[in-house]
Amino acid sequence: MSDRWVAVLSGGLSHERDVSLRSGRRLSAALRTVGLTVEEWDADGELLGRLRRHRPDAVVLALHGGEGENGAFQSVLELAGVPFVGTDSRWCRRAWDKPTAKTEMLRAGHSTPDWVSLPHSTFRTLGARAVLDAVVTRFGLPLVLKPDQGGSALGARLVTEAEELPAAMVGVLSYSDSVLIERYVEGVEVAVSVIEGPEGPTALPAVEIEPASGFYDYASRYTAGLTEFHTPARLEPGQARKVADLAVAAHQLLGLRDVSRTDAVVTADGDVHFLEVNVSPGLTETSLLPMSADAAGRSLGEVFAGLVERAVARGGRVL
Repeated sequence: MSDRWVAVLSGGLSHERDVSLRSGRRLSAALRTVGLTVEEWDADGELLGRLRRHRPDAVVLALHGGEGENGAFQSVLELAGVPFVGTDSRWCRRAWDKPTAKTEMLRAGHSTPDWVSLPHSTFRTLGARAVLDAVVTRFGLPLVLKPDQGGSALGARLVTEAEELPAAMVGVLSYSDSVLIERYVEGVEVAVSVIEGPEGPTALPAVEIEPASGFYDYASRYTAGLTEFHTPARLEPGQARKVADLAVAAHQLLGLRDVSRTDAVVTADGDVHFLEVNVSPGLTETSLLPMSADAAGRSLGEVFAGLVERAVARGGRVL
């Protein structure tokens, strides 16, 4: 029986609040099964007061989107000197910004779908139709439009016809001030979770994602039955090694810590393309990290209890 007690931080005010609360509840239950004492805290105005009154051994972030992944809450925990599971604030910012993460991976020699990131002001100043016409001329169709920052595929859309682009752009801009427009790469979509342990970061078995709609959007992620998952992914051994190596490379290159999840596409000819990385992977009933852990023969509670020990050993860090 562990004598550790942890605070699981979830909720917040991002667009992904509901998903975060679901992740927090599942993680809390999992940690209790391995003997940890757990309190579930909302990421609200009471947080710093709670930390002053009743400091936990460690905080585990189950926050998705906004301040939970862009380094803001991590900065507050660092200022308070409270150990927490996850990437430190400065490196969160690099991973959170999709164009920055893609640029870093491309610079290191990894493949990623060609893209352009454009702020709302560009469409307003130059005219949305003219800009979108230039995008289609450059990249062709189909295209994927998504917020340049954010998770859970909120606002993301696969566009196969030029006439669909204006509505897709407006949908993205309801979640972000900038649009990431990416050439669509056809292939097998996979998600690879990375967990750090005594021997460094290790990739868990990849999850293959097969949405009924053909595109892994928000509904496909969080509505049971809309997506079929295969764990481990149905890849050739060489391809499985490639995606595992890519995920570990992203984790290390982008300065991530403790846990991450890399999303990628494996094409028919075996090429692996980096899509994005997540510093706070979902832990809901339809999320991918728990599937990977189960395929590796590890429980969610066991995985995160180990990460709690790593955080406690590091201690709090004040910037």
